[in-house]
Amino acid sequence: MKRFFEILPGSLAWLTLLVLFFFSWQAPFGVVVFVILFDLYWLLKIFYLFLHLRHSFVGLTSNLEVNWLNRLKKKFPEQWQAINHLIVLPMYREPYGVIQASLKSLLAANYPKDRLMVVLATEGRGGAEDQATAALAVREFSSLFKSFSITVHPEGLPGEIIGKGSNETWAVRRVKEELIDKAAMDYDNILISVLDADSRPGPEYFGVLAYKFLEAPNRQRSSYQPIPVFTNNFREVSAFARIIGFSSTFWQLMQQARPRRLVSFSSHSLPFRGLVEGGFWPTDIVSEDSQIFYRLLNHYNGDWRAISLLYPVYMDAVSGHNLWEAIKNIYKQQRRWAWGVENSVYVMTNFWRNAKLKFRQKLFWSFVTLEGSYSWATGSLIIFLFSWVPNVLGDEVFRGTLASYNLSDITSWLMNFSMLGVITSAFLSLNLLLRQADWLERKHYILLVAQWFLLPMTFIFLSSLPAIDALTRMMIGGKMRLGFWRTPKGKH
Repeated sequence: MKRFFEILPGSLAWLTLLVLFFFSWQAPFGVVVFVILFDLYWLLKIFYLFLHLRHSFVGLTSNLEVNWLNRLKKKFPEQWQAINHLIVLPMYREPYGVIQASLKSLLAANYPKDRLMVVLATEGRGGAEDQATAALAVREFSSLFKSFSITVHPEGLPGEIIGKGSNETWAVRRVKEELIDKAAMDYDNILISVLDADSRPGPEYFGVLAYKFLEAPNRQRSSYQPIPVFTNNFREVSAFARIIGFSSTFWQLMQQARPRRLVSFSSHSLPFRGLVEGGFWPTDIVSEDSQIFYRLLNHYNGDWRAISLLYPVYMDAVSGHNLWEAIKNIYKQQRRWAWGVENSVYVMTNFWRNAKLKFRQKLFWSFVTLEGSYSWATGSLIIFLFSWVPNVLGDEVFRGTLASYNLSDITSWLMNFSMLGVITSAFLSLNLLLRQADWLERKHYILLVAQWFLLPMTFIFLSSLPAIDALTRMMIGGKMRLGFWRTPKGKH
């Protein structure tokens, strides 16, 4: 059954594209009608999502102005002091400058450092290079937090693949045994935040996290999701990387305005008790950051949710030594993210076996995960590709019809109208940058807005095609399956 669900997403995507090609040849008028209706649907969906984006953006900018530690002390004067934050930074052959910048961001946090327990999770396969980096970190930072631990994840453990999930799980198990359990610390008062090596939480991150945790009706059965903002190295990366980075940020903003659909992604936080009882992150898949949400949802029979923090964690955008290498790296990163189709396979394989999980939850998450992968792979191609394919494959009779003549014009009009959303995104991205980038000057504004007109090309070649690639590899299986790929970090 699992193999069927691995084949399903890729099969649906390819079937859609092949059927549209076939009917563009045999029944082009029907494809014209379908494409126009599909474009209208996406235009309405863009408007709908824009309302969510605007709502979350206002909340994010508002939260950036709040002193969350003061607010935390006022509302929870005693409870907050019991909370400890366990912060895990998994790394593999990262430059010390990247690790140093992330640790300095923890020191800059407006939160008592004697409540922060830091774990630098290295890989055994990183060899002397990783251990030298760890030694530098110990020398500079070990006395500045409640605790500072170094773990070394052995290579080649049974049932594991190379990746973040196996490293994180090993690290937290070691800290649990050697620090938390020995000190008899209360699991209920520990929040764990797993951050990418380049992640720099905003200064109020731990305050807003503790506040949302103590405020939550069922705090021990919730994940806590920040907004990833890919601007650490924004000045050095390509326009394509900037568009992809901000598109990911905006998608998370939209999702955080739709809490029913929100799941953990990339850097995230969750209660230590839930993580332990749920069996830690999976060690045999690539997409551990999202799948831990689905596994806990299944483990607690539907009693798990993701809570929006609407507060940023600043990260690196994809980089490369030159433009061509940067484009290849963006493609690989998007393909790795699209490999999150693993979550659809997990949901449809495991949720339907759980008799305690409500039917509507099984149906909802099965649809959400499958539709998400399918739309990612096919949406841009249908909008931009099939606005002209019927005119190429259709016969002379069709090319002489009004439908043929107007297809590209109608599609162009709809797309031009949707460019209002693109322009809005450009100004929102500029607003975010103005809050962080001290190098930004007025002369940069035009270029930073103009780059958004690369969006259609970016979505086709650096979003839909990598997604098709990932779904196809999942469908074929075997040696075509993807392993973990470490995103190259930029300059600092």
